[in-house]
Amino acid sequence: RVAVVGAGVCGLAATKCCLDEGLEPTCFERSKDIGGLWRYTEHIEAGRPSLYPSVISNTSKEMSAFSDFPFPEHFPVFLPNALLLDYLRRYAERFGLREHIRLGSTVVSIRQQPDFATTGRWEVVTEEGGKQTSHVFDAVMVCSGNFSEPSLPLHCFPGIERFRGQHFHSRQYKRPDVFQGRRVLVVGMGNSGVDIAVEASRVAAKVTISTTRGAWLVSRVFEHGYPWDMILNTRLMSLIKTKLPAPLAWWLMNYKVNQWFNHENYGLQPENSWRVREPVLNDDLPSYILTGRITIKPGVKEFKDSSVLFHNCPEEEPIDVVVFCTGYNVSFPFLEESVVRVENKHASLYKYVFPTHLQQPTLAVLGLIKPLGAMMPLVEMQARWVTRVFKGLCQLPSQSVMEKEVNEQKKNQVQWFGLTFDEVLKTEWLVYLDTLASFIGAKPSVLGLLCTDPWLALTIFFGPCSPYQYRLGGPGHWQGARQAILTQWDRVLKPTRTRVPAASSSSFPSLLAVLGLLLLLAAVIFGF
Repeated sequence: RVAVVGAGVCGLAATKCCLDEGLEPTCFERSKDIGGLWRYTEHIEAGRPSLYPSVISNTSKEMSAFSDFPFPEHFPVFLPNALLLDYLRRYAERFGLREHIRLGSTVVSIRQQPDFATTGRWEVVTEEGGKQTSHVFDAVMVCSGNFSEPSLPLHCFPGIERFRGQHFHSRQYKRPDVFQGRRVLVVGMGNSGVDIAVEASRVAAKVTISTTRGAWLVSRVFEHGYPWDMILNTRLMSLIKTKLPAPLAWWLMNYKVNQWFNHENYGLQPENSWRVREPVLNDDLPSYILTGRITIKPGVKEFKDSSVLFHNCPEEEPIDVVVFCTGYNVSFPFLEESVVRVENKHASLYKYVFPTHLQQPTLAVLGLIKPLGAMMPLVEMQARWVTRVFKGLCQLPSQSVMEKEVNEQKKNQVQWFGLTFDEVLKTEWLVYLDTLASFIGAKPSVLGLLCTDPWLALTIFFGPCSPYQYRLGGPGHWQGARQAILTQWDRVLKPTRTRVPAASSSSFPSLLAVLGLLLLLAAVIFGF
């Protein structure tokens, strides 16, 4: 018996993977419906993520799908939140998940049973309709997300206490009406910050974005009009990023993102630009900067009564509203601190999933990671691995080995990504997926396929690393995986070629036919 906390993307994937492995999941969802982050509500609910109605997915449908459940071909390539929620509901219906979900049931506490050292069992206390109930489970999958508790470090902004205007965290944002005719400052340059700034600039008198470090900006519409992640998240690109000397690999990546526009000319060039930065996905910001709707400024130095001072800028900027897009805290209020300790927005977990110190590996945290790619196939892979660990089909290393890896990774990634601890969670998307897939025997063998199915091998290596690759073999093998891979470009073009008949595929595979074998041999030399 497995307790699953939360019925968002992670919780649905966890419940489905439990059923695939013959386990008995019970999914506890505190709200009245499934969907988690992607279920929009007009009012902000305590303990739940808050979405603004204009949110569109940053990753394309082919790269975001669960590995055995492609999106409908008529769905747009990047999905409005309502359609993504529709997909999650279809997924729940297709695999019979709803009968295992208890809506309106809040997890109050999760504690080890007295005999935990031998049984690995947990006591889970839930509250439903004001009544608390205690349950005993053999394992727990924590899928509660990390977008519910806003991080608002006002102490880091001198003078904010005397600022007479309005200020709030981006979690409270719904629509741009609040900015009508006002001067707006957006602090922070993540995806939400840029989205809000762009929307505000259509009605506000003036919009300024304050960013300390800058950011790489990527458009959803990438080379030749194809989705960005289907071009960048390929095995070939991953090989370049991981096998070439780091400065050279990231010089190539920086060159690629600067092909759209020169970031330095727009005030966006990241500090230490040779290091990895999580890109911001937005299609409008450069033109809005170019037309004067949005101005980019450095970090905030001090707030005044009705203005703000920026570092290295002597003049005060008058403002009426401040939106703090300063991220979220990671917290698990239902867990004892000794089970999962969170420090500086970081929980020390083996492969971002398992606490390293438990006597029995029967508790896992899903989704506590910031991949440079789609989240849904990643948390599904976590769930596939976790359920096989629970069954004893996969073994974890010793505690000392796991702790050593966690500490090394934390040290390396703080140095690699910058100084803020939450960036420890960022990781190379494809490498991480392949690592977990290898644990369960689901990683595709490009060289093996080259002998048995060369066209599929070339498509897998040079084309987008769509999630269906991880259903070609091993546990959870899906008969439709090969066809889903070979027709992925058709599903991309279907919703866009609405004026002329759609061709059978893109021109992308023709390039594979010309260069495929030569480059694959080069990849073998690299030791892929």
